[in-house]
Amino acid sequence: MFDKILIANRGEIACRVIKTARKMGIKTVAVYSDADREARHVKLADEAVHIGPAPSRESYLRMDRIIEACKQTGAQAVHPGYGFLSENEEFARKVEEEGITFIGPKHHSIAAMGDKIASKKLAGAAKVNTIPGWNDAIESAEQAVQIARDVGYPVMIKASAGGGGKGLRVAFNDKEALEGFTSCRNEARNSFGDDRVFIEKFVEEPRHIEIQVLGDAHGNVIYLNERECSIQRRHQKVIEEAPSPFISEATRRAMGEQAVALAKAVKYQSAGTVEFVVGKDQSFYFLEMNTRLQVEHPVTECITGLDLVELMIRVAAGEKLPLTQDDVKRDGWAIECRINAEDPFRGFLPSTGRLVRFQPPRESMWAADTGHLHGVRVDTGVTEGGEIPMTYDSMIAKLIVHGKDRAEAIAKMREALNGFVIRGISSNVPFQAALLAHPDFVSGQFNTGFIAEHYGKGFRAEDVAHGDPDFLVALAAFVNRRALQRSAGISGQMSGHEFRVGEDYVVVKLGEGGVTEAHPAKVSDFQAVSGSSVVETNGKRYEICTSWHLGAARIRGTVGGQPFTALVERGLPKNPLAIAIDHHGTRLTAMVLTPRTAQLHALMPYKAPPDMSRFVLSPMPGLLVDVAVQPGQKVQAGERVAVIEAMKMENVLFATADGVVGKVLAAKGESLAVDQPIIEFA
Repeated sequence: MFDKILIANRGEIACRVIKTARKMGIKTVAVYSDADREARHVKLADEAVHIGPAPSRESYLRMDRIIEACKQTGAQAVHPGYGFLSENEEFARKVEEEGITFIGPKHHSIAAMGDKIASKKLAGAAKVNTIPGWNDAIESAEQAVQIARDVGYPVMIKASAGGGGKGLRVAFNDKEALEGFTSCRNEARNSFGDDRVFIEKFVEEPRHIEIQVLGDAHGNVIYLNERECSIQRRHQKVIEEAPSPFISEATRRAMGEQAVALAKAVKYQSAGTVEFVVGKDQSFYFLEMNTRLQVEHPVTECITGLDLVELMIRVAAGEKLPLTQDDVKRDGWAIECRINAEDPFRGFLPSTGRLVRFQPPRESMWAADTGHLHGVRVDTGVTEGGEIPMTYDSMIAKLIVHGKDRAEAIAKMREALNGFVIRGISSNVPFQAALLAHPDFVSGQFNTGFIAEHYGKGFRAEDVAHGDPDFLVALAAFVNRRALQRSAGISGQMSGHEFRVGEDYVVVKLGEGGVTEAHPAKVSDFQAVSGSSVVETNGKRYEICTSWHLGAARIRGTVGGQPFTALVERGLPKNPLAIAIDHHGTRLTAMVLTPRTAQLHALMPYKAPPDMSRFVLSPMPGLLVDVAVQPGQKVQAGERVAVIEAMKMENVLFATADGVVGKVLAAKGESLAVDQPIIEFA
């Protein structure tokens, strides 16, 4: 067994590998860029080596610097995590040539599965179901149309070297095939330096289901059940679960056996994933093989009770797999939500900056610990007060739950999301809460088009259906009453003029345009010590009991004897008098006033926000990489004016109306804040 391993990655996955290494008594070496000097993975590792500037091409993608870090520290093996160099055949080969062990498959296996066209041919030879199509590079748009006709519409046009949704189009007719081929080829050439494109049958109502495989150097390969990954936004997974609520036992076995056959065909050694597209009739076809650890591996760890990172390390050290196919178990149900730094209410634009507060829900199971399951787990690479840099991907954390069945797992996940405190940046927690509550998700009747179908025009606050919005009103009234109780207890008050706390209040809801609704609320039977109280509003009665104290971001307690968790924030940047309550993905922003104060407040004039229509504003924090206009230039609606880059995403800004550029307010290369003016029209 190794004494020391280097982790050629950052963030959450680096921290995850460190936990298993620590459990196994193996010392760890972290690598870091300028942007990650204070990162959590650097602090957790036994040693850390600086490998370059913030851009990944100058740090985490520099093979020479990572290999040099291994030599410098005496690391005997490298774990690549996922992303960056994890599926780079050249890196795996160079590491091995230097006498360092690559904790992953051999370079020839990576090469065989890394090319989509070659891997499909290999899968066919191994008797793995493949989608009907044309698996050789297509030379022209006219040939693409003819092939599409032969295969039968709809077809999927894909770049051989594609990934992450790039270089992919679906065509339903000749016109779309012609245009799709050209745009796919251009996108592939620009993104991957490889313009080979192929065509395959598009499976309607498809589900994305993947099989986890594990092989050793002694020819043993097993499969560890499946993961359901159909909840995707723009081909990026959002929620994953294991097992799948869709496939039958017979389909599971058939998919598993074919995945093992493919792994054996490429002499696979390590953890890997064979991805399938599954039709509504449970027909399944090979998509690709990911020759690395997957982001969603924790759900498999929960239902099997195995530590996949430990098994990867043991296999890399030459050990035999410690279990056979018959030993693989399937216990309960696990769900993972990817918590990303993005604003779902602004088109999921990246949100970067400082984590003013980061308080994940209470954990009862942990990475690398297979003794504690059926609970809540948080895998993260960030800490409170840390920065979410614009240079890397948007993942803040992975929230994983394990229940005895799917219904319990969903309930646990919803409650865990209720207690996830993230402030300073926006996150997709409200979106995740909405997905988990959607009837089609709860019933298991969904496919890869689920998000596009239900949230095709974006995500809005009203898309989150709260089962009892009056509870939020009652909770706001209770929180205000609790704050007033402290004011009433302040010493030194003049006799006869003490601050008196009443029972009657008005909860004034606030929206973008000011006051939206006002709800009378009566808070009675308030018990300062026990925290119990009765709140009556809109004809409903809520018995709330909690030990919550002022200043805490999370409020736990019972309502009517049933447990609840919510988030509370008193004093908002735009309104110091407001209270915000978050529960089940719904946010209530309100002021809680006395009836007389509410009457007077209703008479106050509404101050409209300034008119910013003359400005082009930055929709997200990011780097201004291009300004395409100059002062005095005439611009037409739809014309490109600027480009902002953040978290591997380029966002092109267009003029919304005809006009003349008055001033350019930001310079190329400048770091922008959200809503910062870039261009002013005359």
